[in-house]
Amino acid sequence: MLEVKSPWDSNLIDSVETHGNEEIEKIISNASKVAKAKGIDFPPKDRIKVLKSFCELVKENINNLAELATSEGGKPITDSIIEIKRGVEGVESCIEVLKSDCGSVIPMNINEASSNRIAFTQKEPIGLVLAISAFNHPFNLIIHQVIPAIAAGCTVIVKPAEDTPLSCKNIVKMLQESGLPENRCYFVMPENLELATKLVSDERIDFFSFIGSSKVGWFLRSKLSPGTRCSLEHGGMAPTFITDNTDLDICAKSIARGGFYHAGQVCVSVQRIYLSKKVSNEFMNKFLSEVNKLSLGNPMDNKTVVGPLIRNSEVKRVDEWVNESIKNGSELILGGNILSDSTYDKTIIMNPKKSDKVSQYEIFGPVVTINEYENIEKAIENANSVNVSFQASVFTDKINEILMFYEKINASSVFHNDHTAFRVDWMPFAGLKHSGHGVGGIKYSMHDMQIEKMLVLRK
Repeated sequence: MLEVKSPWDSNLIDSVETHGNEEIEKIISNASKVAKAKGIDFPPKDRIKVLKSFCELVKENINNLAELATSEGGKPITDSIIEIKRGVEGVESCIEVLKSDCGSVIPMNINEASSNRIAFTQKEPIGLVLAISAFNHPFNLIIHQVIPAIAAGCTVIVKPAEDTPLSCKNIVKMLQESGLPENRCYFVMPENLELATKLVSDERIDFFSFIGSSKVGWFLRSKLSPGTRCSLEHGGMAPTFITDNTDLDICAKSIARGGFYHAGQVCVSVQRIYLSKKVSNEFMNKFLSEVNKLSLGNPMDNKTVVGPLIRNSEVKRVDEWVNESIKNGSELILGGNILSDSTYDKTIIMNPKKSDKVSQYEIFGPVVTINEYENIEKAIENANSVNVSFQASVFTDKINEILMFYEKINASSVFHNDHTAFRVDWMPFAGLKHSGHGVGGIKYSMHDMQIEKMLVLRK
C-alpha cells in the first residue's frame, strides 16, 4: 500500500493499493487487446456522450475535487478551484476537437501516375497510450493526458505521481460513472521503480505521454520499445525581461504572481528576471511591495497564495541552492529562510553568478533571481545559455523591442506584458532542448494520439 500524506502537515490522507508484476501484465494485456479494435467498438458519438457526462459530474463536485487536490498536492485551495474549472474546459475542448477534426483529401489526377484515383485520409487511434504524470497539478495534468486519449479512441493506462494519486484515481472512477467502459482506462501504481520502467518499455505501448522532470523523462524515453511514439513535458527556467519602456506597476504585479504562484512549483514559473538597470530601483520597490502581499501558509486557507513544497526534502534542497548563491556573492533581497518542515520563505536573489544552481537549473520553489543588465541583447545571450527552453516573456511598450526579443530568445512561446506561467489549454505547449519533446495542449495531444490513415481508390 502507498500512503498519501499532506505536504502541509504530513497527516495521512488515504492509501492506494500498488500493483505487482502479474497485475500490471493483466492490465497491459487487457488494454492492448481492446486497443487493437482501433476505436470501432467505441465510436465518436459514444465518446462525446461519456465526456459530456463527465463534465457535468465534475461541475457538480468542483469544491470537493479542489479540496482533494489541495490536500494531496499542496496547491492553495483558490488555485485548485481554478484548476478543476480549467479541467472542465479541457474536456470541452476535446469534445470540440473530436467534432471538427478530420482527415484531408490528397490531390490525384494531377499527373499521369495519379490518373483515375481518389485519395483521402481519416483519423484513427494510435492504440494503447501510457500516461505518467507529475504532482503539481494533480487534476488537470491527468485531464490533459487521459482525456485526449479517450477522445481519440485509444485505450489508456495512467500512472500518477506517487505524491498525488488520489485525484487521478477519482478521475478514472468518475469516467466510469459517466459511462466509460472499464477496459478503456486503467489506473496503475507499480510497487517499485523496476516495474514502472518495465511498463514503459513494454512493446505493446503505442504512445507514451510523460510529464515530470527532465532527468526521468529522457531516461524513460531511452527505454521505449522501437516504434513507440512519445511526448515529454519537462520544466524550464522561464526568463522574463523588463525594459525601461514599460508600466512597472503592471509588471511587478504580474511577475509576483507568475513567480510565486503554487510556491514556484510550475514548469513555466518565472524564475529568471532580467531587469534594465535604468529602472532597477523603481521596479524593485514595486516588486517587493507586491510579493509581500502574497500570503504564505496553510493551502486550505482562502487567503493563501504560497503554500508548501511537495516534500520536506525539497525545502532543504531549495535552501541549499539559495545559500550556495549567497556564499558565491549574490545579494539576498528577500526571504532565504526555512519557515517550517514544509514551507520555504518567498525569496528574491539579486545578480547570482551564472555558475550558481539557481542560474543553471529549474528551482521549482518560491525563489526568483534578478539579473540586472545594461545591454538587452547581451542579456538575451545570457538567458539562452542554459540547456532548457520553454516559455519566455518581455515587458515593453516598444514594438521593435518585442520583435527583437521574439526573434532572439530561445523559447517555444513568447508573451508580451505578461508572466511566463500564462496558459490556455487550446494553445500549443512545448518544451525545447532539455525541456521536452513534442507538443502539448488538447488538440495537439489528440493529434499525437492518432494516425492519419490514407485510402487510395482507383477507378
